[in-house]
Amino acid sequence: MIEEQIIKGLETNEIKKKRITLIHKVFLSQLKTNRKYTASTKTKAEVRGGGRKPWRQKGTGQARAGSTRSPLWVGGGVTFGPRKGRIVYKKINHKEKKLAIIAALYLKEKQTKLLEVDILENSKSFKTKDITNLLKSLEISKEEKTLIILPKPNNIVWLASRNLTNVEVSLATCLNLKQILNSTKILLSTESAQIINETYGRKRKRKTD
Repeated sequence: MIEEQIIKGLETNEIKKKRITLIHKVFLSQLKTNRKYTASTKTKAEVRGGGRKPWRQKGTGQARAGSTRSPLWVGGGVTFGPRKGRIVYKKINHKEKKLAIIAALYLKEKQTKLLEVDILENSKSFKTKDITNLLKSLEISKEEKTLIILPKPNNIVWLASRNLTNVEVSLATCLNLKQILNSTKILLSTESAQIINETYGRKRKRKTD
């Protein structure tokens, strides 16, 4: 019995390590693609001045020079410096993204709470007070970062949660890995959980004879 428990513990630890490595890989790629590269240098043509030839071509004994803004000169342009509009994109497979989102939700299983009643039922008269009352009933403080996952898009719920700084609203079909990892509490209904399983779960192909 003890050996079986040890083997099961090792298997679970290995699975957790694989999940964490996959989440780390996808999260770093997301950070890299969203990063804005603002550093920009000027070339010889963009630097001000240097229109006049410093000295004549021959007879002075110095090396020939056509402009004081050459990259060889101090105060001149830069040859291979960073430029504007630099785009860095780290490719990640679509299946890896899906698995990373499922793995992140599985790791946050203790922080997730399934709502018996869907939030969208009373969405016509939904206000910020309703969200605060919902958080109080679930014993969630305002300081905790909560993520509400909706099955369908609803502008009223989004407007009601906009005034709350630590509350974010997302759809089940377009989840973000950064939102899941940053959130301490996740609220979702049974319908949104089914949509997550359908969109991000593994779809096994049936074998045809």
